[in-house]
Amino acid sequence: MDTKAVLAALAALAQESRLAVFRLLVQAGPAGLAASKIAEHLDVPPSSLSFHLKELSHAGLLASRQDGRYVIYTANVETMNGLIGFLTENCCGGVSCGAVIGDVCKPE
Repeated sequence: MDTKAVLAALAALAQESRLAVFRLLVQAGPAGLAASKIAEHLDVPPSSLSFHLKELSHAGLLASRQDGRYVIYTANVETMNGLIGFLTENCCGGVSCGAVIGDVCKPE
């Protein structure tokens, strides 16, 4: 993932409602959720939700598909993993994280 894409993803996630939408869609998994269900879960007005979904989509964090009358949104796991990979690329100074506590690198 290049720096420009990382910055776009981080900027999109740096807002409370968008972060909540993304986390909800990660939890929903590949089945995703319709915008109406997202609005219900998060108590976000449809007009605001539309804006947030657009911002997350432009950052490559969401995918959408048509299902009858509904648009189903899912978290783009490839982009999420790319972002996590970019942020942890040089974890532990680029050396293998052999000394690990749980799933977190142990600082030396």
